Amino acid sequence: MTDNKALSGIRILDMTHVQAGPTSSQLMGFLGADVIKLESPVGDATRGQLRDIPDADSLYFTMLNCNKRSITVNLKNEKGKEIFTKLIESCDVVMENFGPGVLDRLGFGWENVQQINPRIIMASIKGFGTEGPYAAFKAYENVAQAMGGAMSTSGFFDGAPVVTGAQIGDSGTGVHLMAGILAALLQRERTGRGQYVECAMMDCVMNLVRVKWRDHQRLTRGPLPEYWHQEFEEFTPRAGNDSGGGQLGNAIQCKPGGPNDYLYIVVQEHVWQALAKRVGGDELVSDPRFAKIEDRRANQGEMWDLLTEFASTYTKRELMEILNEIDVPCGPIMSTTDLANDEHVKLREMYLELDHPERGKWYNLGCPIKLSDSPVEVTRSPLLGEHTDEILGDVLGYDTNAIDDLKEAGAFSRPPRRK
Repeated sequence: MTDNKALSGIRILDMTHVQAGPTSSQLMGFLGADVIKLESPVGDATRGQLRDIPDADSLYFTMLNCNKRSITVNLKNEKGKEIFTKLIESCDVVMENFGPGVLDRLGFGWENVQQINPRIIMASIKGFGTEGPYAAFKAYENVAQAMGGAMSTSGFFDGAPVVTGAQIGDSGTGVHLMAGILAALLQRERTGRGQYVECAMMDCVMNLVRVKWRDHQRLTRGPLPEYWHQEFEEFTPRAGNDSGGGQLGNAIQCKPGGPNDYLYIVVQEHVWQALAKRVGGDELVSDPRFAKIEDRRANQGEMWDLLTEFASTYTKRELMEILNEIDVPCGPIMSTTDLANDEHVKLREMYLELDHPERGKWYNLGCPIKLSDSPVEVTRSPLLGEHTDEILGDVLGYDTNAIDDLKEAGAFSRPPRRK
C-alpha cells in the first residue's frame, strides 16, 4: 500500500455487503485506507446479482468495491473465528451491516470486539438503528426513502409519491458513516480509545431532506409562497420541480422534445430584468404580473409558460449558453449517456475505464472528493478471496505451512450443509 495518501496507515476490516457499507469503505479506499473486504466463502450477494456477463462479478459489485482486498473467512469455523479475531487486533475500523444480533450470536458483538482491541472503531449501518420500535425491521433503499420523508415530498403535487434516482438511503447513509468513522478516528488520537459508530438509513434520509423539515415548520405560520400549488395541509407537500428555495426554479422543455430535453432554470431576483428582456423585450420587463418576486410567485404558472415557449426553439445546450451570458443559473437535464460522454466529467475523472480479469473493460465512477496532496488512483474490485493468502501473510504473519493448515481445517471454505 502507498504511504502518501490521506488515509494511509488506516486499515479497515469491511464486513459490509450490498450497497450502503461498500459505498463508505470504497470512498475510504479511494483516499488511501487499506480496505480488507471480509466475505463469507459464498461472497457478497451482489457479486451474482443483475449479472450482464455470465460467471463474472456483476457491475453491482464491481462499481462498489474498488480499491479493496478480498479475504474469505468462515466465521462458523473455529479457525475462521481465530483469523477474524487476529484481524480485529490488526485493524483500526471494523464495518458491518448485518441484521440485529447476527454478530452477537457469533460472539463478536461490540463489547467483545472492544475487549479484543480497545482502539478499534466499530461502524454499523442499520435500517432503523439498534433501538426503538422499528429496530428489527428490514430496510432497503426505497423503504428508507419512504420512511425517512423523501418519498412524501418527491413527485408532483397531484401524483403518487416517487423515489429519487439517487440512492440516498444506501449510498447517502454510506457517506454519513464515513463521516462518523473519520470523526471517531480523530477522537481516538486524543483519547486512545475506539468507539461504536452507528448510522440508521431512516435517520440519514431524514437528514438529507432537511429543507423539507424547514418547510414543515414554516407551514405553521402560513402558506409557502414559492410553491406553485398553493393548497396545503399540515405536512410538507410534493413540489414537483419547484426549486424548494427562496428563488423560483423549474425544468423547461427544449427542442426536440425528448425525455431529457429540459433545462433547469433558477429565476433569481437580480436576473429577472435581463431574462425578461431576452425572452420578451421591454414589454415583458414592464409586465406588472412579474414586476416583483411576489408577483412572479403568484403568477409563476404563466411565467413558466412564457419561458417554455421561448425555449421551444432551442436545444437545452443552446439555451444554457444564452442564459449563461446573462448570468441566469441553469443546467441541462443530463442523462447517463450525456454524462458518460461529457468532457467536464472526463476532466474531473468521474467516469473511468478499468480492466477486470473476468469482465474485461468496464467503467466506474471516480472519487468525488478531491485532495490536492492525495490524488486518487482507482483500482478494480477484487475477485472473491483473491487476497486471502496475501492478507494472512502480510497482515497476520502466517507462513505458507500455517496457511495450508488453516485451509485444511476449513477456515476459508463453506461450512458443510446440514442433513
